[in-house]
Formats: sequence, structure tokens, C-alpha cells
Amino acid sequence: MKRALDLIIVITFLPFVLLTCLLIAMLVKINLGSPVLFRQTRIGLNGEKFDMFKFRTMSEEKDSKGDLLPDSNRLKKFGIFLRSKSLDELPELWNVFKGEMSLVGPRPLLPEYLPLYNTSQMRRHEVLPGITGWSQINGRNAISWNKKFDLDIWYIDHHSIWLDMKILFLTIGKILTGDGVNQTNHATTEKFNGH
Repeated sequence: MKRALDLIIVITFLPFVLLTCLLIAMLVKINLGSPVLFRQTRIGLNGEKFDMFKFRTMSEEKDSKGDLLPDSNRLKKFGIFLRSKSLDELPELWNVFKGEMSLVGPRPLLPEYLPLYNTSQMRRHEVLPGITGWSQINGRNAISWNKKFDLDIWYIDHHSIWLDMKILFLTIGKILTGDGVNQTNHATTEKFNGH
């Protein structure tokens, strides 16, 4: 049922999504240059790795040694706008179509975090990761890692089609308001260092 819902929604909105993606890609090219897509390995169902796609939101500015500048220096107004409206997430619909992600589930995180999870936190890989999720509508990046994981586990224990529909509906409100995009004193959110 969950997979069917994902495909129905993605296919239904595909023409609108493709046009929107084309426009965003052009704007990313103008404002940030190439490549327009950001590709990164994330961890999905059962701890399997997959490549997740997003629109680029940061420049490639480097210091005199050739190292990338901190995120706060590379995240420009255009990138902040894309993130606040979650438009940078649209290419992840390709991951949903391929079955690597769902529309709703715990956000997929970096492979480097795997050794840092405790037994409870590792449960986030019992379901497909999502573009949005219970922790996204209850604080997003503005809440602590522990709180995010607690919300992820609550979702895993209670998930249903009706809960997914509720989360998708509430996500629209979060996108419109831009709540919780950044953590205080961070360009996005602090790095997870284990608990």
C-alpha cells in the first residue's frame, strides 16, 4: 500500500514536477554554476547504501589552499530559498520512483554515522527513508539529534497509510512557513557525533 501510494503521487504530479525541476535547474546553473545536482551516498532500508540526488544549494568557493569554505560561507541567498521551500529535495523523487526512498520516512543520513548509532537509533533503517517524515514536521533541523531519532522510532512503531497522509499534508504547511530549516548557530544542522 505504501509503495503504491508513493508511485501514484509521483506519477500524478510528474508533469508539474518535471517543469519545476527544469526551471530550478536553470536557476541553479545561473546562480551557482554547474553541476546543478548534488549527489551523495546515504543509508537506506536495512542499512543499504544508495546515491541520493538533490539540487545544489551551495557554491564551490575555496580558500587559498584549495579547500572548500565552511557551509555558512557557501550557502547563498538562492540556496537558502531553495532549502526553506524544500525545492532542493525534488530530485529525490527519482529515488522514490526507483524504490530507494519513500515519500514519508526517516531522513536518510550519511554512512559515516552508522558506527555512532546505538541499538535504538539503528532501527531507523527498518523502513525506507523518506523525503519528509515525522521528525521533519516536528522540528526539522531545529531540534536535537536525540529528539529526531526519538521521533523516527515513534514513526516506525506507528506508521500507517493514514499517518503518511497526515505527514504529507502537514509538510505543506512547514514548506510554506520555512520552519526549522536551520539549527541555531549553524548553516543547516550540527554534525552527528554519537550519543
